[in-house]
Parts: sequence; C-alpha cells; structure tokens
Amino acid sequence: MPLDPVLVADTHSWLRKASTDLRAAQHDLAASPPLLADAAFHCQQAVEKSLKAFLMWHGVPFRKTHSLEELGEQCLDLDATLRKQVDRAVPLTEYAWKFRYPGDPEEPTLQETQEALEVAHEIHKAILGRLPLEVRT
Repeated sequence: MPLDPVLVADTHSWLRKASTDLRAAQHDLAASPPLLADAAFHCQQAVEKSLKAFLMWHGVPFRKTHSLEELGEQCLDLDATLRKQVDRAVPLTEYAWKFRYPGDPEEPTLQETQEALEVAHEIHKAILGRLPLEVRT
C-alpha cells in the first residue's frame, strides 16, 4: 500500500526542523566562546520536533506545547521501548524558556549542554529508527 504523500511530507518537515536544531546546537557549542544557553534551547527544540514527527506519522494529535513529558508520554503510548530515551529527555523541557529571557538563571554549564546535545541526538536517532525510510530522506 503506497504511503500518504501528505503524511510523508508533514513528518519529514518535522524531522528536517529537528535536524536543523541539532545543527544549530552543534554550531553554538563550537562558537568561541560557546553559546551555551542557545545550544540548550536548540537541544530541547530538536527533541520536541522529533517527538512531534513520531506522533504526526502515527496520526496522534498533539498540543502546541514544549512539554517533553507530555509529548513523550504520547509517544510511549505508541512505543514503550522509547522509555529510556524519553526519561532522559524530559528534563530538557525547561531549556525551552529557562535561559531565554533577561533576569533568568545563569547559563547552563558546558557539560550540561553537551549532555543535552547527546540526549537530543539519541532521541532523534531513536525516532528515525522507528520511521520508514521515505520520511527520513
């Protein structure tokens, strides 16, 4: 049975945005000095968009939210084997806003940001592995 071209395009679009956020986080970390808060934000965004791609592919509606716990739980309803990755990613939720505005806390540490990037890559890879090739290219 042929895949729905609209569903393929929509899912691919979320994955492409997630990949762009991963690249942005890597560039932020490579800057001199590193742009840690911005990198952490892009890590959260990459996870969020990867999870939304998975939900999109499976026809599961999702709210306009930054909550990785909420999105992750929806993904776990579809595939419980994502538990380890989702549990590691949930704490990144706060990076959607924590360092984005004046008066907010200090920037994350380099180690914290590197770990966030590792988690974001892990989620993205796990989601890609659960989707057909047609949406990944």
